Amino acid sequence: MKIAVPTRDNMVDEHFGHCQHFTILTVEDAKVVGDETLPAPEGCGCKSNVASVLADMGVKVLLAGNMGMGAVQVLGQNGIEVVRGCSGPVKDVADQYLAGNVKDQQIACNHHDCGNH
Repeated sequence: MKIAVPTRDNMVDEHFGHCQHFTILTVEDAKVVGDETLPAPEGCGCKSNVASVLADMGVKVLLAGNMGMGAVQVLGQNGIEVVRGCSGPVKDVADQYLAGNVKDQQIACNHHDCGNH
């Protein structure tokens, strides 16, 4: 399984659409066994092709801080489960998710001045 995390400075980026890159974690037997980075596309968010790119890479889960419902829907249409409300170092959040300690907080941006989380 692969998990994607919108990342800025090795931390979960609170703004999905503004992340520096995505950290893609490869998971086997509930442990992270590898990682790679995917540069964030220009205009990253629900209007970009990032959801299909992540799906093509085998990503099944995206651990995020906050994002708009458009992004949540596009990711879901590509078979990617979205877990919102995450914060902290990428690998710590992933380990906590794999241990069953991170659940979707259903936090959704619904205003326009946040820049397309």
